[in-house]
Amino acid sequence: MLRFPNIIVIGLTGMSGAGKSTVSAVFKDKGFEVIDCDKSARCAANRHAFLEEVANRLSKGFIKSDGTLDRAAVADAIYRDEGVRERYQRIIFPYIVYDIVTRLKNSRGITVLDAPTLFESKLDMVCDMVVCVTASLELCAKRIALRDGISERQASERLSSQHKEDFFKENSDFCIENNSSAEELRLAAERTADKMKGEFDV
Repeated sequence: MLRFPNIIVIGLTGMSGAGKSTVSAVFKDKGFEVIDCDKSARCAANRHAFLEEVANRLSKGFIKSDGTLDRAAVADAIYRDEGVRERYQRIIFPYIVYDIVTRLKNSRGITVLDAPTLFESKLDMVCDMVVCVTASLELCAKRIALRDGISERQASERLSSQHKEDFFKENSDFCIENNSSAEELRLAAERTADKMKGEFDV
């Protein structure tokens, strides 16, 4: 495990639509530094070296005429084809991990990696503890459909390409289940944050 001096690294991950963003916001309110790994992914997707790799190793069709990544085309392809998803992840993850490790070197205290693909990118290897957020597949599908303006069937198809609830529970130190109200989720996140502070005596 890669360790960083002066900081405690908490991995925050979970099912799409389960409420991870709410938990991340609560952790920030509790005084934890939060690194949004999706932002690192967006930054990586703008790098010329990454775009060249995608064009040469995956498909030139994923690059727009202006030289930027066609995010819609990539999203559609990786949800439909597991092989494409794995190849795309092998290209982008090194860029994301480099950016996050660089940011961790400048962090202090308890730092949360808000990372949907924590396990796929192997970022769990730098974490002292992992927290997951889960919910029933039906609820997740409803929330994704409402959030993204798609059908529940399309949302369910997205979820089918991701890890299931049991996987997250088995590979995490804390699990926050969100099958109730937003207020219950916030309270559960606050309790979890307090428990982690107790674990690390901060």
